Amino acid sequence: MTLNKEQWSWVFYDWANSGYGIIVTTAVLPIYFKGVAESSGVAAANATAYWGYANSFGTLLVAILAPFLGALADYRGFKKRLMTGFASLGMVMTLGLALLPSSQWQWLLLIYILSILGYSGGNLFYDSFLTDVSDDRQMDRLSSVGYGFGYLGGVIAFLLFMVLEFTNGFGQLSSLAVARWGFALAAVWWIVFFIPFQRNVHQRHALDVASAPLKQSWHRVWQTIIHLRQHKYLAWFLIAYFCYIDGVDTIFTMATSIGLDIGINSTTLIMVLLVVQLVAFPFSIFYGWLAGKTSTRTGILIAIMVYLVICVDALNLKSTTDFWILAVLVGTSQGGIQALSRSYFGRLVPKERSSEFFGFYNILGKFSAVLGPILVGVITQMTGQSRIGAASLSILFVIGLIIFLTIPRSATGKS
Repeated sequence: MTLNKEQWSWVFYDWANSGYGIIVTTAVLPIYFKGVAESSGVAAANATAYWGYANSFGTLLVAILAPFLGALADYRGFKKRLMTGFASLGMVMTLGLALLPSSQWQWLLLIYILSILGYSGGNLFYDSFLTDVSDDRQMDRLSSVGYGFGYLGGVIAFLLFMVLEFTNGFGQLSSLAVARWGFALAAVWWIVFFIPFQRNVHQRHALDVASAPLKQSWHRVWQTIIHLRQHKYLAWFLIAYFCYIDGVDTIFTMATSIGLDIGINSTTLIMVLLVVQLVAFPFSIFYGWLAGKTSTRTGILIAIMVYLVICVDALNLKSTTDFWILAVLVGTSQGGIQALSRSYFGRLVPKERSSEFFGFYNILGKFSAVLGPILVGVITQMTGQSRIGAASLSILFVIGLIIFLTIPRSATGKS
């Protein structure tokens, strides 16, 4: 498959916001915030709690708004404007993190919450644009290339940040100042690589604008919920997706804690994170190729089986080498299962209402990693071993697998 200009522009939005994902959300801002808050007299436990509250509130806000925003975006001319508005909010707020004085930790949290809203809202519309820039035959490959280049872009952005840290070896800047330069890098990265999307990507499928679009959007969301049984395959897929993606996200979010439990230091954990992202780049694209040679359904089933192997093998997790092996296995299928799930769902939804349905998809994506961490926590406390807690995630993958297998092969026309 050769990508055209519009499709490459769509792909590079995933590349564009990847700097935010790894620099702001994952690697730098959590540590930066704790340092800022504690230097202002906030107890370490309270700083951790406030950080958790901010993440939960931002995620909850996006999840609640997602179906309504998606329904509104389905009207002709709205999707691009909403995409631009939310992405711009994320960019400006990320730049705000760099410019805000380090003593104002309360404002730092507020700006971060607004950046979550911009980042997650932008991703909702970005995902739904998949149905505009490709047909059903192209979705697997294009979705996989998008995820692959997103991982690669995140690695490059983070390596640029690491170069900044390395070149500060003589201490010209404080650690807080280096972090703020990292936030500025993430914002500029996002802005620059958003330009192709803004210029070249267009909404193809749309509903005619209603006389009262806001009111009609709410009405359509409720009607969809009430009549969801009319889309039974779509509903069953969402349930299956919620189960297995909960396991995928939990493995990623709990990996650091599990690694620390078996004695791996923080520097090695950062290296593992980068390697997982690098491995995910080619394997995400590979899963798109695999789906083209077999089917989307087969690709998702293989990815679920890989994760089941990861969960079972977690029982043998005792050394750094064991951790590296499991991390590489995660990298082989993390992007693939996300990419093919997105394209599989994209075939199921009515094209002119894709944003509305991707709003529901977004909700389940946001609320995933809810059951998983609880399951891991309970089993770990009961057994006293985090590796057994990690292995318990196999339950979620088995449930997701069973439900997914009940969906007929003909559900998407190419499944």
